[in-house]
Amino acid sequence: MKFVVVFVAACIACVLAAPAPQQDVQILRYDSDVEPEGYKFLVETSDGKLHEEEGKLKDVGTDNEAIVVRGSFSYVGDDGQTYTVNYVADENGFQPEGAHLPRV
Repeated sequence: MKFVVVFVAACIACVLAAPAPQQDVQILRYDSDVEPEGYKFLVETSDGKLHEEEGKLKDVGTDNEAIVVRGSFSYVGDDGQTYTVNYVADENGFQPEGAHLPRV
C-alpha cells in the first residue's frame, strides 16, 4: 500500500512539474518595408512578443559603406514580467541595452 501511495504521489509531482502545453501563437501585426538603402519591419504576436528593427546604409558609395541597425524586442518572461531590449548593431558590433541586462 505504501508503494501505491508513493507511486501516485510521484506521478502527481511529475504532472505538476511538466512544462505547460505550448499555446498557438498568432501574428497580430506585421509590417515590412525594403528600400534600396535600408529596411524596416515590425512583428507583434499574441504571446506578448514585439520586435521592431530598422537598418540603413551609411557612407553609401564609399570604402566605409556600412549598415546601421537599430531596434528593440520585448517578451514576457516566465515570471510574467515584460522584458525589453533596445539595440544598435553597426561597425562597433551588437550593443544591447535593457533594464535586466548587466552594464559593462
